[in-house]
Amino acid sequence: MALDTKAESAMYEAPMKDLYEVGEIPPLGHVPKQMYAWTIRRERHGEPDKAFQVEVVDVPSLDSTEVLVMVMAAGVNYNGVWAGLGVPISPFDSHGAPYHIAGSDASGIVWAVGDKVKRWKVGDEVVIHCNQDDGDDEECNGGDPMFSPSQRIWGYETPDGSFAQFTNVQSQQLMKRPPHLTWEESACYTLTLATAYRMLFGHRPHVLKPGDNVLVWGASGGLGSYAIQLINTAGANAIGVISEEDKREFVMSLGAKGVINRKDFNCWGQMPTVNTPEYKDWFNETRKFGKAIWDITGKGNNVDMVFEHPGEATFPVSVFVVKRGGMVVICAGTTGYNLTFDVRYLWMHQKRVQGSHFANLKQASAANNLMLERRLDPCMSEVFPWSDIPGAHMKMLRNEHKPGNMAVLVQSPRTGLRTFEDAVEGL
Repeated sequence: MALDTKAESAMYEAPMKDLYEVGEIPPLGHVPKQMYAWTIRRERHGEPDKAFQVEVVDVPSLDSTEVLVMVMAAGVNYNGVWAGLGVPISPFDSHGAPYHIAGSDASGIVWAVGDKVKRWKVGDEVVIHCNQDDGDDEECNGGDPMFSPSQRIWGYETPDGSFAQFTNVQSQQLMKRPPHLTWEESACYTLTLATAYRMLFGHRPHVLKPGDNVLVWGASGGLGSYAIQLINTAGANAIGVISEEDKREFVMSLGAKGVINRKDFNCWGQMPTVNTPEYKDWFNETRKFGKAIWDITGKGNNVDMVFEHPGEATFPVSVFVVKRGGMVVICAGTTGYNLTFDVRYLWMHQKRVQGSHFANLKQASAANNLMLERRLDPCMSEVFPWSDIPGAHMKMLRNEHKPGNMAVLVQSPRTGLRTFEDAVEGL
């Protein structure tokens, strides 16, 4: 398989080697034989500080439609936590490789391209979305690639994510990097932003419209912070739910119409059995929560949509508070997977429960265009060095991270750099 080797020579001097230290930049387009990577192995499944270890591994080889990207920075999201723990599934059950490199968000530089790649060239600065597919079935050609039986998430269901000096991806995963953002800001947003975009705009006929009211769980987190911004940008009303009072100001600053602290209520977890005294107590507390929503939307105005991802702890309430004919859309289960709800309110009020999983290229690109147009903020909260990738995931596992999105430096030598030239000069 031939690689595109016609890129212009970079205007800097660097030695030709088979392995480079982290942060050391090779000559543009020179692909070393090996690289450093934070790897997970099946026998190490557990919390991230034990599961992740640095190894020297081979730089991945490309097929004709793939692209090798030198990773400048990467994003931290729950995919890395799940990959380390091996739940809800072990990544090795998906790809069968001997080791796994996590990381499903990245910004970087195109370093080599397969001979059938037309849209990208060596030296292009890109962000990577995490959906892969084989591209050869009906859903990939006229349907929705997210429904393809070959659909998989890069960095979780593939062995070669972003916590390495180089990563190989399908060319359709690449999007233009916002030049006004730093490498680390560019790396932290694509997974959560595109996921939020599909949840809000990707499930017809329940598509976000101006004036809609949307309840957003985890409003200060990565997903929630983009949901709030997208809802606000669309002219709709976001009602954010937080768990700590010190996050209220942050969520309001993103454009939320109102904020509710869930700790003011006691209706969380699996729903009690219907028609028991415990159910009555739960029901009364849930109605109190619903009234708190009305205090923001107006009496009798239930939300048109619920933006769900905690799952087990919140789902019974979500189904109750969404309006007749409204939708609860869910993309994760960070508090548990055993969902309960009173189905009478689902069928009699003709509500919809919709699963959602990342986004296709068209949706990811539409979301990225909003970032390119500076209509959204990446909400980057913290940046970690390469050596602290496990520590960043431990903070996420323990819910100790700051509001917003976390990033880690890989090949970028320091924070605040915005171009390849900046990175070379920063060495």
